[in-house]
Amino acid sequence: MGRRKNNNDNNSMNNHLRFQDADEVIQDAAESSNLDDQSMCEPEPSEPSFIDSDDKTSADYYFDSYSHFGIHEEMLKDTVRTKTYQNVIYQNKFLFKDKVVLDVGAGTGILSLFCAKAGAAHVYAVECSDMADMAKQIVETNGYSNVVTVLKGKIEEIELPVEKVDIIISEWMGYFLLFENMLNSVLYARDKWLVEGGVVLPDKASLHLTAIEDADYKEDKIEFWNNVYGFDMSCIKKQAIMEPLVDTVDQNQIATNCQLLKTMDISKMAPGDASFTAPFKLIAERDDYIHALVAYFDVTFTKCHKLMGFSTGPRSRATHWKQTVLYLEDILTICEGEAIVGSMSVAQNKKNPRDVDIMVKYSLNGRRCNVSRVQYYKMR
Repeated sequence: MGRRKNNNDNNSMNNHLRFQDADEVIQDAAESSNLDDQSMCEPEPSEPSFIDSDDKTSADYYFDSYSHFGIHEEMLKDTVRTKTYQNVIYQNKFLFKDKVVLDVGAGTGILSLFCAKAGAAHVYAVECSDMADMAKQIVETNGYSNVVTVLKGKIEEIELPVEKVDIIISEWMGYFLLFENMLNSVLYARDKWLVEGGVVLPDKASLHLTAIEDADYKEDKIEFWNNVYGFDMSCIKKQAIMEPLVDTVDQNQIATNCQLLKTMDISKMAPGDASFTAPFKLIAERDDYIHALVAYFDVTFTKCHKLMGFSTGPRSRATHWKQTVLYLEDILTICEGEAIVGSMSVAQNKKNPRDVDIMVKYSLNGRRCNVSRVQYYKMR
């Protein structure tokens, strides 16, 4: 994913929400913590567990991927992500003091440890992958075994030793917000265990869309197939253009406004609400060429004393989620003030709910370009 690096100046952000950067607040919180985000405990030798590859489902592959420490290292080193959660917890101890917390998809247990240190009465950390075994060791090593209980299994299948919890916390978001996400698991836990008036963290997530000029990279990724060492492989272009690219977009490529597509209230929404159709109108801010649409998401914690959250947009500090680039079949010649009008439909894939099917309808009726098209994308 070798797109140009994003060296953005955070002061130039003009998203509809402006969050404090994670490292601008309570710097000393991480320094005074007895936790090292980047450290991993040495595992005790154990018998490896294997699933017969013939019996594996897509869900098995999903959870198996979270058994490897590399993905957890990447997430822990994403300071926008991890420090935002740390700041939410440490700066709002009134939410956690003497409360029972459920951590859905706990991974290494870092969020559970934050909650324990903030004064939670007890934290139940649920993790389906083999990382749960490591999380147990991490909790014990850091002296929180009396506060944090790690439960290995799917949230839909395990039983908690309590009837209700006061708080559900989870880092459930995937690429494009909804790809390989754990949202349905969080909603299941909410409906089954969250006490009336309880808190879900984060409680708001929103998906946004903009459009970019990206001639060089589209040439490299899509038009490449027209001539591969002298051979015509253009049949692959149709498949290549259907696969959204997860990568970092330079903010200088943005040629239109940013449009809010969907806001989800995690404390109230139903599972089916993650499938939707939303209209958009992207107005050109300069004369340019449009090669792709770009989607990104924001996450907010509205129950905090002060609004907190982060954005994964091109004008914000880079995160491991990057952005999602959807290349257009057409090159749109657009003039300042003209609009690309259309709609985006997002739905879970019927065979694998962790995959996402996207349909984009768009049209441009401009002075130099008139086009109307429907494109389909598959995030796999």
